Formats: sequence, structure tokens, C-alpha cells
Amino acid sequence: MAGSKRKAHTLAADYKRILCISAHPDDNEFTIAGSVARWAREGRDVVFCLVTTGGSGTNEHTPDNTGLIPIRERESWDAAKILGVKDVVFLGYQDGEVEPTIALRRDLTRVIRRVKPHVVVCGDPDHRAVASAALDAVFPSSETRVIFQELLAEGLEPHKVKELFISGALHSDTYIDITDTLTLKCAALKAHVSQVGKGEWVDKLLRAWASADGKAAGVKHAEAFKRMALWRGDS
Repeated sequence: MAGSKRKAHTLAADYKRILCISAHPDDNEFTIAGSVARWAREGRDVVFCLVTTGGSGTNEHTPDNTGLIPIRERESWDAAKILGVKDVVFLGYQDGEVEPTIALRRDLTRVIRRVKPHVVVCGDPDHRAVASAALDAVFPSSETRVIFQELLAEGLEPHKVKELFISGALHSDTYIDITDTLTLKCAALKAHVSQVGKGEWVDKLLRAWASADGKAAGVKHAEAFKRMALWRGDS
């Protein structure tokens, strides 16, 4: 209905494990960190999977990338601790050269089968090669026994993801209320000092984005997603 607002969404109580897949070390902090902090506060186990090293992230704050990879890894852990994330998986792909290959899909399938998430969060596949590979890893690769049979030898049985959340989608249909965790999101992004420097602009930018999404959901601050229910019986 025109002019109507959507309600903020709450994950099912039994969806305890969440895997967030992104291309770069600070992608989650820019986009979904408020939701992540909320889910962690609710007692859910959140894991970050970062596909690239972020080693090409040079800018006015970091004009040279010498020694940048371990710095970005440390910043990722610092941000994760702020948000309450349980673990960070680094796949180590070369920043700026990622393609949605079978090898990447296999690596992401391996992570999904290890973590066994109820919910996977990734970006819009129209924007990132990583997101495209992530969707293929969620389905069909992670749940199909005959795909990547070498993972069975590693003790990684097929796993069925129940829900998929896509951030940055053109047509969002699901909103997470981050009013109580927006401050943590801002702090987590500021932990990526190599990319944001002192981060004087971080709060203003993230609050503006969250306010716009919050207006759509009828709350003060929110993050927007396209939600796909993959488990029979879910709405």
C-alpha cells in the first residue's frame, strides 16, 4: 500500500548462528554492523568471513600498502570485539582481483559447512563478485552432497541455510532496528583507522543512512535487507 511503512524484523529465536560474508575487512562495518551488534546482544553467535585481505586499501590515511594486510586483520578483530562477533575467518584473496570462481565458491561452501549458520548475510550480487559466489555457496553448494565431494573428506557434511539476508539490494523488504546499536556500529567502523583515519565523518554518515532506513521501517534507526526464506514453513 502506498505510504505504508514496514515493521522492523526480528529473527526467529532459534536462529542462533549467523554468518556474514563480505569482500573487504570494513564492508560489514559500513553496512550491517548495527544488525550484527543487535544479534550478538540477543545471544546469537555471529561469524565474519572476509574474502580479501584488504591489502589494496590505500587512501589519504594510508598512502602506502606496505605492511597493510596485518594491520587490516588487526583492525577487523578490534571491530569484531566491539560488535560482539565470535570469530573472523580470513580467506586471504588478493584485494581487487576477486572473481566469482568455482574455487571461491568452494571456499565459501567450506566455511558455511563449518559454521553451520541458520542465517547467511551477504551483499547484492549485482555489486560484488563475492556476493555472487556467496549466493551460489548457500544454494546449491552447501546443501548438496555431490557438489565439492572433497569437503566430505574434511568431515564437512552438507548444511541447509534457513535464511539469507542481502544488504545493499535495490528493493529492500526487511529492516532491522539498530536504534540501540548504532553507536557500536560507528565505533566499529572507526576501528578501521587505516581506512577512515580519525573518522570525524563516520557518525554523521552512518546516522544519516540509518535514519533513512529507519523512516521506511517506522523506527528511529534501521538497516535494510532483501530477505530470502530458504526453509520450508518460513514466511
